Amino acid sequence: MSASVQVSQMKRHLHHQRQEKRQHKEKEQHYESSSQQSTKSSVSKQTFSTYKTTSHRVKTSVKTEKGQEVVRLSPLPKRAKRTYLAMDLDKEVIGYVIPVFRANHEEVRSLMEAREEDVTEEGINYVAMRNLFVREAREALEVRVEKKTRTTHIRESAERLELNKTLEEWTEFRKKMNPDSLMHAPEFIGRPRGQTVWEGQTITLHCTMAGWPRPRIAWYKNNVLIDAKTHSEKYSVESSYNMHSLQIKNCDFYDTAQYRVSALNVKGEISSVATIVVKRFQDGEEGGPLESKAYGPEHGIIFKTTILDKFEVAFGREGETLSLGCTVIVYPTVKKYQPEAMWYRDSEPLKESKWVHSHWSGQRATLTLVHLNKEDEGMYTLRINTTSGYETFSAYVFVRDAEGEVKGVPGAPLDVCCLDANKDYVVVTWKQPAVEGSSTILGYYVDRCEVGTHHWAQCNDSPVKYARFPVTGLVEGRSYVFRVRALNKAGVSRASRISETVVAMDPYDRARLRGPSAPWTGMIKFTEEDHTVGEIPGEPVDVVVTEATKSYVVLAWKPPIQRGHEGVMYFIEKCITGTDTWQRVNTSMPVKSPRFALFDLAEGKSYSFRVRCCNSAGVGEASGATTAITVGDMLDLPSAPGTPVVTRNTSTSVVVSWAASKEVKHLVGYYIEYSEVGTDVWIPCNNKPVKQTRFVCHGLTSETTCEFRVKALNAAGYSLSSSPSESVLVRAAVSVPAQPTAVTLLEAHKDTMVLGWSEPANDGGGAIRGYFVDYRTVKGKAVSQWHELNLQALTTTSYKVENLKEKVVYQFQVRAMNMAGVSKGSLPSAPLECKEWTLTVPGAPVGLHFLEVRDSSVVVLWEAPAFDGRTPVNGYYLDMKEAQAPEKGWKAVHEKANESKYMKVSGLEAGTSYVFRVRAQNLAGVGRPSAVSGPVLAETLPGTKEVCVEVDDDGVISMVFECSEMSEGSEFVWSKNYQTITDTSRLTIINEKGRTRVIFNNPSLEDLGIFSCVVTNTDGISSSFALAEEDLKRLLDISHEHKFPVIPFKNEMAMELQEKGRVRFWTQVEKFTKDCKLDYVFNDVIITQGGKYNMNFDKSTGIIEMFMDSLEVMDEGTFTFNLVDGKAKGTTSYVLIGEEFKELQKKSQFERAEWLRKQGPHFIKYLDFTVTPKCDVLLKCTVGNVQAETEIIWSKNSIEICAGDEAARKLEKKDGVLTFNIGKCVIEQDVQADTEETEPPAEDESLLPSPRSKITKEDAGIYEVFLKDKRGQDVSRFDLTNEGYKAVMNELFRVIANSSSQIEVLSTEHGIILYSAVTYYHQDQRVGWLHKDAKISASERVKSGVTGEQLWLKINEPTERDKGKYTMDVFDGKDGVKRVFDLSGRAWEEAFEEFQRLKAAAIAERNRARVIGGLPDVVAIQEGKSLNLTGNVCGDPTPEVSWTKNERELVSDERYLLKFEHGKFASITINAVSRADSGKYALVVKNKYGTEAGVFTVSVYNPEDEEKEGGGK
Repeated sequence: MSASVQVSQMKRHLHHQRQEKRQHKEKEQHYESSSQQSTKSSVSKQTFSTYKTTSHRVKTSVKTEKGQEVVRLSPLPKRAKRTYLAMDLDKEVIGYVIPVFRANHEEVRSLMEAREEDVTEEGINYVAMRNLFVREAREALEVRVEKKTRTTHIRESAERLELNKTLEEWTEFRKKMNPDSLMHAPEFIGRPRGQTVWEGQTITLHCTMAGWPRPRIAWYKNNVLIDAKTHSEKYSVESSYNMHSLQIKNCDFYDTAQYRVSALNVKGEISSVATIVVKRFQDGEEGGPLESKAYGPEHGIIFKTTILDKFEVAFGREGETLSLGCTVIVYPTVKKYQPEAMWYRDSEPLKESKWVHSHWSGQRATLTLVHLNKEDEGMYTLRINTTSGYETFSAYVFVRDAEGEVKGVPGAPLDVCCLDANKDYVVVTWKQPAVEGSSTILGYYVDRCEVGTHHWAQCNDSPVKYARFPVTGLVEGRSYVFRVRALNKAGVSRASRISETVVAMDPYDRARLRGPSAPWTGMIKFTEEDHTVGEIPGEPVDVVVTEATKSYVVLAWKPPIQRGHEGVMYFIEKCITGTDTWQRVNTSMPVKSPRFALFDLAEGKSYSFRVRCCNSAGVGEASGATTAITVGDMLDLPSAPGTPVVTRNTSTSVVVSWAASKEVKHLVGYYIEYSEVGTDVWIPCNNKPVKQTRFVCHGLTSETTCEFRVKALNAAGYSLSSSPSESVLVRAAVSVPAQPTAVTLLEAHKDTMVLGWSEPANDGGGAIRGYFVDYRTVKGKAVSQWHELNLQALTTTSYKVENLKEKVVYQFQVRAMNMAGVSKGSLPSAPLECKEWTLTVPGAPVGLHFLEVRDSSVVVLWEAPAFDGRTPVNGYYLDMKEAQAPEKGWKAVHEKANESKYMKVSGLEAGTSYVFRVRAQNLAGVGRPSAVSGPVLAETLPGTKEVCVEVDDDGVISMVFECSEMSEGSEFVWSKNYQTITDTSRLTIINEKGRTRVIFNNPSLEDLGIFSCVVTNTDGISSSFALAEEDLKRLLDISHEHKFPVIPFKNEMAMELQEKGRVRFWTQVEKFTKDCKLDYVFNDVIITQGGKYNMNFDKSTGIIEMFMDSLEVMDEGTFTFNLVDGKAKGTTSYVLIGEEFKELQKKSQFERAEWLRKQGPHFIKYLDFTVTPKCDVLLKCTVGNVQAETEIIWSKNSIEICAGDEAARKLEKKDGVLTFNIGKCVIEQDVQADTEETEPPAEDESLLPSPRSKITKEDAGIYEVFLKDKRGQDVSRFDLTNEGYKAVMNELFRVIANSSSQIEVLSTEHGIILYSAVTYYHQDQRVGWLHKDAKISASERVKSGVTGEQLWLKINEPTERDKGKYTMDVFDGKDGVKRVFDLSGRAWEEAFEEFQRLKAAAIAERNRARVIGGLPDVVAIQEGKSLNLTGNVCGDPTPEVSWTKNERELVSDERYLLKFEHGKFASITINAVSRADSGKYALVVKNKYGTEAGVFTVSVYNPEDEEKEGGGK
């Protein structure tokens, strides 16, 4: 029957059973009473009918505005994990649903959402399993929550027990009456049991099952169905009646898994799990997460995985970015099939993060580590998973410390973790760095930062030495990250990588947020107590000291059982042992977490501790006291590890092993350090501690001698370093050699055959000690076993095999041997028939090999054939082709036969592989070609060096070759024309560390040829040098120069004149030895030290000097320095004759006189003039060596300036500078500072004082200054006449001209004024004005002049013609300084408008009505007399005149007679004045331009009254 028919029948059968079950349940409900039905809980049929309560969703009552009480449930988390809570129809939780079989629910969901595959591909096991998953997923989706009080719970429990009893009785009765009572779900009579076995054993799992209909059995490994038919070589499944078994054959480590047996029939299903553990016999570690299951083949395809371009051991530095990658080839290629690439570090899978990025592109798997930290150090593994298995590759990554900002600081700590997080408390742990810096680590600082901010706060004021620190004072509900810094005497290290984010919250709340985790079996009930208000909490329990160090003690306890409905907080108390006094520690604020860290305890004292709970109702009773504990470190430092044992590994690595520390608790790991012998610098090999006692140290320098030591660490700190290991030379370990190649037949007779082969490319680091030859017979496609031919090793690469059978076909293989062992056999030779050769041409050449492989060339070498033919071999032909080219691609390298057995092939293409073959020739013809060589890649190896020729200082010619990749057993082999050099009479070979030198003893034409050097036990490192005749001649010339050398000078002899007229002859030698000798020669006569000669040869700088105090007539001639340094000589001379000698002699005498002059008071700078920015003319000189008794005398025209003279006030001395201010006494008023505001020129120049000169012709003369005392005298003079006076005036004019400001404009009632300010003006200085570059001639309307320090140009009554550019030219002693102003445009408009305004105002002011005189201020007149006053007035037009008394206008009448005559005279007459006429009078004049009043006071008095007043007084 086909699979589709079976599946369809199965579906119909299941559907029919579900209908029967539904009908049967309806019949049962019909027989039940209504009271029984009312008491049943309305639980979904798809959930278990167990009764449970939970408090995961809290029911709260909320009153609305209308007073209605509404019951609300707290919402479930949106992203909560799948729950196993069983719920009733009212969505109330009644308990946990415990599924029969538990699987990954994410996989279940994806299975439900995925497209259903073709039903024809499904088997009965898959159908059953899918239905099981679907039902389980549906059960998990129905969640109900119910909150019940304890009273309600007890009442319902009693009712439920009674109901269950009734239901059980009814069920038993129904089973007896039910015709289907024989059918029942599967059940285990005997379950499979877990076992632990060794690799290679066979194990069988048994189980006994009951059920009807007979259940179908399926076995699973880690939830993956086991197909025993497909993997019959591994699994065997048997079922006999109710006995079932699974046999696992030849167990290996990958069979470690959980095995599950599942039984299914129409009444239900059941499963059971057994764990199988397979142990290895090896001492190595068990496989970790990397060693997961191997997948079976898919669709009959077996995938083969190959990893190429493997990443090597890598080194990075903190902060850098590092990438690892491999090329992965999976064969065969299946469309849409992608293998899985997984990365691991130290067997832990890596997850994508901001620090780790993995990428899979085509055939390239790449891992990028961003911003390296020491946490990233470790063994990295790439695992490629396919359905046929997996392939892995691993290499170590080392991360070095970043360069510190301060030299000598420690490295950054690493692996910062947060443990035991509570509401306000967390424990921060870390690992100590490998590098302590220039001094030991004093402690560590812990910093915290609240997530979302960038502020780091230091948690501890003083550094802690323990690598573990409790941080308190956190805010509940907030998230934090932490970092750690190390401290030593040099400073603070860089901060570590920040920790993972931790939330300050109660651990129970954190567990509740993660969601419930249903157990496998059992029942979980959640109840909630009634509200209890005002209940004081009980005593905490289990108070213990979890940590104790010198710095702090950590307490932990459990909350009290009786704590009321609200939360509790805690007070901690301490008591010193031996006293009864308890002291509260946290008096200000209780703590929320059941953890507390106590600081500031006295080290060495013993304490006990207890805890009290508190809430709003009060403080509870104290807990039981802890046992007395003494403050101090509970964890001791580890003991020193054992002395390391070092073994060689590669050319840059060694393997270090050591004995573990004997006395250590909580070991963190070990740090390994190395030091090159001869230095005292220890460098860490690893920056992340390792726990194993074996480590491979990479990154060492080849051919260096090192020693190693190890130190252990735990949270308390570092142990003492172990004793240093024995020194070891870093060099690759000796290994077995590679396989020999090119096994060929050289000659054959009836029963003998001569074989030849090529040496292995790599001798494994040790010399090849011999070869072993094996043979076997070949008959068709059948071959026999290999048999040894020689029991003793052969020392040659050929062997004569005797006693063979004629016309029998044989195959041969060769194995090489060195001190490490015997290599694998070479590739078998071609089948060779043993028969006699009758050839006339030579046989095939043998032993093709290559030297000096470069990008574009290679040297091919071979050996002569074993059989020459009828005549000797007289030449060879070399053929080549690209390795991938077909047979037609062979081409000859040369046309004519090559007599030598080597040839350099040029013109190759870089990066291309080639193969070669050789044919030998004799007189009979060309023989058959040799065996094709192995492919050779035209590529220059990195670091390849060539043979270079040197000529040393002794003229010795040598060839030098260096190699940095030599391993143990490598040697330099020199050849001439590719024949090993055996005659050492002409050459001397010296081999040093990684360097070889060949010295030509007596170079001649006999030494011409190709000299080559090969380094054994390497990847073909070789080089050569072709010594031609031209090269030999050039080298001999250089050798002659070195044998008879000349001492080089940096410069030829030079001469210089020094102080006192001293003459110095000097030179500098570039290269010499300490034995260099020197002769001083003058006119071919050796001169010596003393007398007029002073000589010096400074061998530290190579400077040669000779000094002469003075030059005389007899010193004219040639001065020479002769040097002899071994066989090297050098000469340098200076010729001093003729005019050059006379000139030098005069200068020497002058310098001598100057020196003598300066022994007493003298002038450093002679008398000269200077003009200051304020235009002061100063005569200045600088004197030196002046003492208190030194006389300083000034004179003018040979007349001494005495102290009482007016000119003496012009003298000044300050800091050795003598100054004579020529115009000081002339200027009586200070000149205004440059910063003061410049006033415009006055209208009437006659009213301003005339400028006063700071220098005049009267100041001209010859000025002298005399210095004298008992030590000597000196004089300086300055001629301030004629040219001297002219120079001073020109400098004064220059300063004045440059001090002139930019031209400004000023408008007046008469016109426009252009002016510029200067610091000072001298009457002899010329100032010219130009208008439009034409000189302005003086006139009444336009005129220029100087007022004080202002240079101006006045334009009276300006018109449009006066617009334009104006230039002021001030003479500065040379060309003049020009200042330009453009009086046009807006400047003209503003100036002209202002002029018109001021002119109108002036006219108004002149024509305004005014009282110009005639009136007194006060008039005193005797009573009865007449008063007559006349005032003079003016104004145009004639003003109107009025008089006022006490501001009241007077009218002309009999009493007041008012007159105004001739428009100029206004008078007032008062006849017979009385006291009433006293008052304030005013003459008021007025016209259209203005009004003015002349005010006067009239006082009338009576003499008689005054006399009476006087008599009374």
